[in-house]
Amino acid sequence: MGETFVMAPPDSPLAEAVARVGDRWSFLLVDALLEGPRRFGDLQEAVTGVAPNVLSKRLKDLAAEGVVVATPYQERPPRFEYDLTAAGRELAGALRLLAQWGAARSGEPAPYQHHRCGTALEPQWFCPACEHPVEDPDADLDLI
Repeated sequence: MGETFVMAPPDSPLAEAVARVGDRWSFLLVDALLEGPRRFGDLQEAVTGVAPNVLSKRLKDLAAEGVVVATPYQERPPRFEYDLTAAGRELAGALRLLAQWGAARSGEPAPYQHHRCGTALEPQWFCPACEHPVEDPDADLDLI
């Protein structure tokens, strides 16, 4: 019999997030599903390079984490349409930040632009309680 490993609790909220959805394929699948529900074949086309067994495993993992919901559309053989849950859609902001960070380091154009004038959008922290943008130098952030 194999050994049973007990994982220590995450050290931080970031470690918790990475443990749940922190691999390349999961991020790309969530990104592909932001456009709306898709079937397995559609996801294979949208996320180039992912092997079918890896795609299947990631979708099951994301469903187990409550990020994706699989809705059957055919019984024999069983086939599913995949969509993001509310928790999965909440990842959109984090994925946009990662995409912007990646673009800045690769020399690619900014992935998100203001549709009215074409200017690249910039993320900014904002305190909803006092309705004040928080600048990095004075961002005395307390992690919960």
